[in-house]
Amino acid sequence: MQITTIGLDIAKNVFQVHGIDAAEKVVVRKQLRRSQVIAFFAALPPCLVGMEACASSHYWARELTKLGHEVRLMPAKDVKAYVKRNKNDAVDAEASCEAVRRPTMRFVRPKSAEQQGRLMQHRARDLLMRQQTQVINALRAHLAELGIVAAQGREGLKQLLAIIADERDERLPIDARASLIVLAAQLQALHTMIGSIEKRLTVQHRANEASKRLQSIHGIGIIGASAIAATVTDPKAFRSGRDFAAWIGLVPRQDSTGGKQKLGPISKQGDRYLRRVGAHSVLRRAKHNPEKYPWLTQLLARRPFKVVAIALANKMARIAWALLASGGHYRPRLAAAA
Repeated sequence: MQITTIGLDIAKNVFQVHGIDAAEKVVVRKQLRRSQVIAFFAALPPCLVGMEACASSHYWARELTKLGHEVRLMPAKDVKAYVKRNKNDAVDAEASCEAVRRPTMRFVRPKSAEQQGRLMQHRARDLLMRQQTQVINALRAHLAELGIVAAQGREGLKQLLAIIADERDERLPIDARASLIVLAAQLQALHTMIGSIEKRLTVQHRANEASKRLQSIHGIGIIGASAIAATVTDPKAFRSGRDFAAWIGLVPRQDSTGGKQKLGPISKQGDRYLRRVGAHSVLRRAKHNPEKYPWLTQLLARRPFKVVAIALANKMARIAWALLASGGHYRPRLAAAA
């Protein structure tokens, strides 16, 4: 019987296939080694393939699409609803085969290799930034154990690094200085690597028209604009700016029943990296220049700081979608006058 739909559960080395025919009868249920996957699908006529959107799924989506198959990626949490009982690779593949045929299922658009490469730069920078914070905290903690403290911020850090480099400073024991010099060198190396990635992101930002338009929104800088432009290649996949904000996770989580609306904290769905859109920086500027931000000033007078930050981030996300979908630049003066 000809296979029409396949559920594929991917992994590092062992893959599980669950295939059915047009009559929804199970035709194939087998394990494949990684080296056997391409040969197996190359021997099949074009069919529908469903996979969870997880690690390496975009690569396999591109490879199977080259063979003529229609590949649909699905959020793992949506596929989980079709798992009958327990959990193993065969059950997961069967659930993917069932879920991919549902008319209400939401699908993830496969990313190109170039798009993944651009996003990897953001992920690498984010990792290095976290490591930089860890090293700075370690330096401050070790020096505090010896009674040496400094003010917060870059100037305080410079003072601590100067103390570590000054061999005439007798407050540091020899062994402590030897250890702290290693951490200081690591901090300098991290700073250099972060700078090189940011330079490359800046070059890509200047060559991308959509990214430059996104930067016109208050609170979205070069890093945020390039991240949004690299992630959202097709803004028309969202029906509205609200759908885009909900996809990022900037809308309330609902627990409503019986006609009673009960809204909780934000859902935090989607990509949390995109939620760092710079709302806090805009609010800090609004506190120092309230006349330039009347809407935010009124909200801050009635609501807590973080609640206003979420409202602003939601608004910024909707503006970003509008610029990507319709073009043009954000004009805050005209928006304020309207």
